[in-house]
Amino acid sequence: MGIKQSLQVMVVDDMSVSRALITNALEEIGILNYRVENDGQSALAKLVAQPCHLVISDYNMPNLDGLGLLKGLREHRITQRIGFILITGNATGDVVSIGQKYGMNNLLRKPFSSTQMKDAIQRVVGVL
Repeated sequence: MGIKQSLQVMVVDDMSVSRALITNALEEIGILNYRVENDGQSALAKLVAQPCHLVISDYNMPNLDGLGLLKGLREHRITQRIGFILITGNATGDVVSIGQKYGMNNLLRKPFSSTQMKDAIQRVVGVL
């Protein structure tokens, strides 16, 4: 089984349109094993209970933003090694430096194409 078929991904975004754009890109790439959550807090709880290989998360969300989710993942032994890609339309220096401090694996700027998504994922997990 190839990496595309075995890769388990969680998509976290509070906006249904954005979630659909991300999942459509994943499907175009051939990644079909994904779960979706609409908020960082519920995503963190579910990931602690059932980890995955890669989280693709929006930055700007209520309750727990993408960087808060990343920090929470890195604080739990069971989730600290999950790959993490942050998606944002506002990649300020602060966002990037805080993400790097918490161990962000990659950053994808909005808007993005399926090719850009594939490249971002491959930089984290290897060739698909």
